Amino acid sequence: MAKTYSIGELAREFDITTRTIRFYESEGLISPQRQGQTRIYSDSDRVRLKLILRGKRLGLSLAESHEIVDLYDPASGNRQQLLRLIDRIDERLSMLNRQMADIHLMQTELADARKRCEDALK
Repeated sequence: MAKTYSIGELAREFDITTRTIRFYESEGLISPQRQGQTRIYSDSDRVRLKLILRGKRLGLSLAESHEIVDLYDPASGNRQQLLRLIDRIDERLSMLNRQMADIHLMQTELADARKRCEDALK
C-alpha cells in the first residue's frame, strides 16, 4: 500500500502552515484525496509540494512553479521539466544580474552626490 500523509504531517515536514497547503490546493497545484473532511495526500502530492516550495525559494512565481510542477514525470527522467527549470533559472539569474548592476550604479551615484554635498559644505 502506498504511503499517505495528513496535512499536519506535510506542514511539519516542510515547516509551513496547513493554510499554505490548502492555498496550493485551491490553486490546483496539489489534489489530495478526501475521506469526508479529511485530506489524504499521496507521495505524488508530497513531491509536488516539495517542488512548489523549491520553486518559491528560487524566486519563481506561482504560475511558473505550476508550469514546472505539471511537467514532473519520473518515468521520462523529467527531461522537459528540467529543461524548463533551467530556462526559468537563467531568466532569474539574468534579472538578478541587471538588478545588481543597477544597485552598483545607484551606490556610485549616491557616493558622488554625498561627496558633492560634503564639498559644498567646505
